[in-house]
Amino acid sequence: MAETWQAYVDSNMVGTGKVTKGAIFGLAGSLWARSPTLTTSLEEARQLIKAFEDPKDIAANGLYLEGRKYVLLRSDNSSIYARVASSGVVCVKTIQAVLVGFYDGGMQPGDCTVVMEVLADYLRRNGYVGVFTK
Repeated sequence: MAETWQAYVDSNMVGTGKVTKGAIFGLAGSLWARSPTLTTSLEEARQLIKAFEDPKDIAANGLYLEGRKYVLLRSDNSSIYARVASSGVVCVKTIQAVLVGFYDGGMQPGDCTVVMEVLADYLRRNGYVGVFTK
């Protein structure tokens, strides 16, 4: 696996061909790594992070990333799945970070989900960022 946060985005997310762009944000909303074309603002990242604790707002009003409104498909305390038209996003929370992976139309949402969840599991097993539990 990769040795830097940027390498996780480049190789383990986008490099799979199942994620078009990705990012890793710390839970305080700081950017750890991102794809060059990603334009998600830090405020959008902070709202995403809050949504893991209380998804009512994004359920009612949508999840905004890169200035686009995504409709919530599913959420729990460790994963948020949302889409807009045929594109979507998979967000996975751990103790220290949120992994964000986007997919475009023509891609299989389930493939992106597997990539993101497997990467989060790898990081948890290797002590990088453990799973969030209530």
